Amino acid sequence: MTRASLDKQPHEVAAMFDDVAARYDLTNDVLSLGQARLWRCAVARAVDARPGERVLDLAAGTGTSSQPFAAAGAYTVPCDFSLGMLAEGKKRHPWMPFTAGDATRLPFGDGVFDAVTISFGLRNVHDTDGALRELHRVTAPGGRVVICEFSHPTWAPFRTVYTEYLMRALPPVARAVSSSPDAYVYLAESIRAWPDQPALARHLQQAGWAKVAWRDLTGGVVALHRGVRP
Repeated sequence: MTRASLDKQPHEVAAMFDDVAARYDLTNDVLSLGQARLWRCAVARAVDARPGERVLDLAAGTGTSSQPFAAAGAYTVPCDFSLGMLAEGKKRHPWMPFTAGDATRLPFGDGVFDAVTISFGLRNVHDTDGALRELHRVTAPGGRVVICEFSHPTWAPFRTVYTEYLMRALPPVARAVSSSPDAYVYLAESIRAWPDQPALARHLQQAGWAKVAWRDLTGGVVALHRGVRP
C-alpha cells in the first residue's frame, strides 16, 4: 500500500491513487456520508456544460465526475495522471477519451476548452499555482473554471466536530471499505493543510482568472470556486 507525503511528489500521489482506483467511488460515497453525489451535482450545475462545448475534467479519476458534462452534449476529456484510475475508468466508460496528463504540464494546446474543472484534485498537485496557470492557458477567452475542493467549515463548533471526524473517525472507516486505507490518512492530513476559501480565491486571481467567486457546500466542508478567463 502507498501513502503520499504532504510534499505531494507526483510519483507518490499517482501511485497512491493507482492503489485505490477499484473502490475509489464507493469509498468516497461512504466516507462523505453520501454527500459526494450532491457535490458532483453542484459541480455539474456550476460548469453548465452545453452541447458542442469542449470541457476538460482534470483529476477525473474513473470518469464519474465527467459523465454529467458528456450527458449534456459537451465533448468531454477526462484527464488524470494516475494510470490506475484511467484504466479503471476506461473499463467502465470505454467511449470516453481518457487522457493521461500532469496538471502542471497539460498535453493540450492554448485556448482549447470552453470550460475546465477539477474536483478534489487540486489539493494533491505539488504546484497549485502552476496548475491554475495551466488551466488558464488551455481555456479559451471567456471560458470558465470550476474548482470543487475540500475547505474549511465556517461555523466554529461544526469545524471542531469535522476536524475530529477527519483525524479520528475517517481512518478506521477507510480501513473497513478502502483498498488502501493509508491513502485516506493522507487525505485527512492534506485537507487540514489546505488553504481556506479566500486564500484559494487569491490563488485563482494571481493565476489570471477574473470574476472569482465561491460558495460553500455542506457548511464549508467543500467549497466551489469559479472564475472566467478574460
